[in-house]
Amino acid sequence: MNVPERWLRAFCNPRISGEEIAEKLTMAGLEVESYAAPGAQFAGVVVGEVLSVEKHPGADKLTVCKVSDGSRTYSVVCGAPNVRKGMKAPLARIGSVLPGLSIKKTNIRGAESEGMLCSAKELGLSDDHSGLLELEGAVGSDARQALGLDEKVFTLKLTPNRADALCVLGVAREVSAITGSSLVLAKMEPIQAKSEAKHPVRITSPEGCGRFAGRVIRNVNAAAPTPPWMKARLERAGQRSISALVDVTNYVMLELGRPLHVYDVAKLKGPVDVRWGRAGEKVLLLNGQTVEVDASVLCITDDSGVIGLAGIMGGESTKAETTTKDVLIESAFFFPEAIQGRARRYNFSSDASHRFERGVDPQNNVDGIEYATKLILEICGGEPGPTQDLVARLPERRPVAMRVARAQKVIGVPIAAEEMAGVFKKLHFPFAAKNNVFEVRPPSYRFDIQIEEDLIEEVARLHGFERIAALPPKAAAIMLPAPEGRRGAHELRERLAAAGYREVVNFSFVEPAWEADFAGEANPIRLLNPIHAGQSVMRTSLLGSLVANIRYNHARKVPRVRVFELARVYLRDASAEEGPLAVRGLRQPLRIAAAAFGPASEEEWDQAEKGKPADFYDLKGDLEALVAPLAARFESAAHPALHPGRAARVSVNGRDAGWIGELHPRWLAKYEMPLAPVLFELDVEAISGTPLPAPVAPSKYPPVVRDIAIALPQTVPVQAVLDAISAEKPDIVRQVRLFDVYTGRGDGKGLPKGSKSLAFRVVMQHTERTLTDAEADAAREALVALLGRKFSATLRT
Repeated sequence: MNVPERWLRAFCNPRISGEEIAEKLTMAGLEVESYAAPGAQFAGVVVGEVLSVEKHPGADKLTVCKVSDGSRTYSVVCGAPNVRKGMKAPLARIGSVLPGLSIKKTNIRGAESEGMLCSAKELGLSDDHSGLLELEGAVGSDARQALGLDEKVFTLKLTPNRADALCVLGVAREVSAITGSSLVLAKMEPIQAKSEAKHPVRITSPEGCGRFAGRVIRNVNAAAPTPPWMKARLERAGQRSISALVDVTNYVMLELGRPLHVYDVAKLKGPVDVRWGRAGEKVLLLNGQTVEVDASVLCITDDSGVIGLAGIMGGESTKAETTTKDVLIESAFFFPEAIQGRARRYNFSSDASHRFERGVDPQNNVDGIEYATKLILEICGGEPGPTQDLVARLPERRPVAMRVARAQKVIGVPIAAEEMAGVFKKLHFPFAAKNNVFEVRPPSYRFDIQIEEDLIEEVARLHGFERIAALPPKAAAIMLPAPEGRRGAHELRERLAAAGYREVVNFSFVEPAWEADFAGEANPIRLLNPIHAGQSVMRTSLLGSLVANIRYNHARKVPRVRVFELARVYLRDASAEEGPLAVRGLRQPLRIAAAAFGPASEEEWDQAEKGKPADFYDLKGDLEALVAPLAARFESAAHPALHPGRAARVSVNGRDAGWIGELHPRWLAKYEMPLAPVLFELDVEAISGTPLPAPVAPSKYPPVVRDIAIALPQTVPVQAVLDAISAEKPDIVRQVRLFDVYTGRGDGKGLPKGSKSLAFRVVMQHTERTLTDAEADAAREALVALLGRKFSATLRT
């Protein structure tokens, strides 16, 4: 919102500088983004008078002009077609600065030029370079002053609730309340009708349009030029001058906050009716866009159909043009709920929709008509008819109560009740006070005053936020115990970051297809009001988000991707109880997931390892390092997101903790990935508990190592063998580690068909003496016998 300073001071003129006004408005909640002169910055340009014009001796389209700045005469080469003797134009003398240009003495085709006569484009004011910009004012005076560019403009950044400040009068009300200066309001005297001309109007949908005021003015001169003073004010407020009739409506909107529209009466077909649209109806709008309406769009219609979108934009078929003779001025009140979101549906916005969807004063309809009539008669002439004011339904403004004690508690300052009463008087809020309770009736233009907290905010604003002392809370600093048996989420993040993974933060809202593909979830929790269709459900797994991260980076030629995320997922659970951070029927466990894509390691000298893609075992090692000192157990199992033969369920301390595996080939093809990423997802709670360190005395005696190779059925999992050894191994066995798996050549010569060979390294050690070969061999034989008994395993020689 741009507010020219002189226009503002015409309503409220406090005896303080513009900078101080800007500061006070900002501190009162109406943020002033800038306070500066409009237009491009130029310097050294004065009003020059052309004394003579002669043809250039070396160019047909150039002239040599003698120009006076009031103190001396300059010779200036000019190419403007409208230059003539006696005209006044901007003169940029040697040393003057224009946007992107510094004026120097030059020679143009043999003629010396001591400056430049400027067009509006050369001054940076507009794109018009058809001729010199004609000025009024004393010769030699500053061109900025002659153009009115010395006036500064307040640029306000308003919050959506302050629709009342979307006009000069609304900002003036604020300045008056803040500074205590008087507010000067021009009395809107009714314009006497000079004809009986009327146009029939009806409101079929009062739930959308509560009031419609209109007036016919006959025999107007629509081609009359807009006065310079009005054009200048509009331009400084950010509005382009279009025509006298349109400029008047824009002027009234900017000054009073009252959007208006002008119809050509000759183009109207029957009565004007405000109703909801009907399926299939279309209208060509003033912006050249044709839109189709439906029953949710409030329309202005006549017998021909829709002629405009109510509160948004008028239609091309009934617009007033320079040839128009009779006009109908519309001043209506539309309920915000009937306008909100409609303009965005058609991918555009307008000044009217910006105001109506926030709330326009329903009590200034007639004032807007009278003011517009006055200006039209002054500029275009005409014969006004009587004002028609059709009231169907107006918003009910109920009194709002504010307790003094409550206001003092919320603000944190013991503001006296007398000061609060003074605030309401400054804001022109009618009120009554009884038993330390104010009952305030909000004005019709303040749609934002609805509850007690709104009034408390007004008191705080006018009291001054800067006067509210900052009192940080004080509390005794107590060192909280850090349990050794648990680790926090930050430690898990640090471990994965140290392993070369980068943390990502993704939306908890995901595509429904991700849930079906990566979690096998056909009924995820759906959002009632999603941002868009691609983010319409709450995720039950982090895997889909990581796959999307990999695809995004791969599409941008990132060859190696290592990412992880630590976040909550959202699961339906009928047993979940409601709590401070919990919702009944919904469980929100914290998960950590990681994904590896591309080469297993950075560039290496080793050609044998160069380019080797990350596989199951690479990620398995990172997972084991993440959960250490806990031991992870891996069991082959099926998961909807993972490869059927390259996936495993992860358990820790006998509790299911998550999954690890390679992406399923089906999803590899669907999501167009050239290489299968490897992923894991773990429940943070399952890996948060860690055992306390226990001292163990190291043995002083050397270990004994024996290797065992056994043949057993291929259906026996290695984990089952390791579990059996761990449960019944001799006391002197300290460690058993698998170091080789051999499945044979498939011809039955090396190993029987359906068999495999497992090679284990067994480390034995005694804490009190050196083991003998006989003891080591006996322990080895005991292990072989155990595996033979459990799995029908035989020792390979």
